[in-house]
Amino acid sequence: MHALQLDAIHQPAAIRDVPTPTPAEGEILVKLHAAALNHRDVFIQQGLYAGIKLPCTLGADGAGEVAAHGAGVPASAPEVGRRVLINPGLRWGDNPRAQARDFVVLGMPDPGTFAEYIALPARYIFPLPAHLSYEQGAALPLAGLTAYRAAFTRAQVQAGERVLVTGVGGGVALLAAQLCAAQGAEVWVTSSSEEKLARAQTLGAKGGVNYNAENWVKTLVQQAGGPFDVIIDSAAGPAFNALLDAAAPGGRIVFYGGTLGAIPQLPPAKVFWKQLSILGSTMGTEQDFAAMLQLVTEKEIVPVVDEVFPLAEGEAALRRLEAGAQFGKVVLKIV
Repeated sequence: MHALQLDAIHQPAAIRDVPTPTPAEGEILVKLHAAALNHRDVFIQQGLYAGIKLPCTLGADGAGEVAAHGAGVPASAPEVGRRVLINPGLRWGDNPRAQARDFVVLGMPDPGTFAEYIALPARYIFPLPAHLSYEQGAALPLAGLTAYRAAFTRAQVQAGERVLVTGVGGGVALLAAQLCAAQGAEVWVTSSSEEKLARAQTLGAKGGVNYNAENWVKTLVQQAGGPFDVIIDSAAGPAFNALLDAAAPGGRIVFYGGTLGAIPQLPPAKVFWKQLSILGSTMGTEQDFAAMLQLVTEKEIVPVVDEVFPLAEGEAALRRLEAGAQFGKVVLKIV
């Protein structure tokens, strides 16, 4: 089969002929139709990810159809021919509060979804919601799981609360906005792009501001009619302190990334006097994934697909994601 592999850091990803996997005991073989990129794939290529082991087939997100069952697959598993998607968080462990030491994300060191086939334990294979295409389904798992846990498991977003999602345009931020809006929250967003702010409103956001504008926090709080009960962030860095000003007393700030680096000189008085909770979140449990998928199915939420590339043009897709101009997920069409 064909697979998009990375042989070494700072090198282009390339198509390789590799053996088609055979499903082991308890595993399902999935014929992949689409796979979505994540910044994780770019960070691995740049040597900016912990524990890199190469060569490897990249890719955490995938959707396709069941091609075969290994021995001992549960009777409840999706049958051969069923449209499915993959939970990319493997071996979370028994503690729902935090992942185990051997937790990994699919796509390094385990072979990932940028390939024609993948074999995984049946517990990580779920039916693809009927309202989604393969490309839309591939755009859902990692971003949807990360967004769901941050918003609902960690920050406990409730209907009627005012929620701010920063940096809308990326896959996780967009799905966080969509999921919170679907659950009845009032969602506001930030971006450096006026076009992205406008597009976010078509997906359920009530409004937003450009975070490069002077006094953007004051402007946004005025527009929203007050500070925010929950703030969902992925940047951290020096800009994080502005979020303390945007948070309502008793508010929760949850972040799942740190693209702007460390948070310098966090003023403790703003945190303790406002009774703020600052929460970290990453990926999610199998229960989080199932709950996310149920919400997406019930509300018929559609992940935003930015652009679709053929598998053979995977290196170009990686450069599209690295450039940061995307709105939604960059997806590879496999078959």
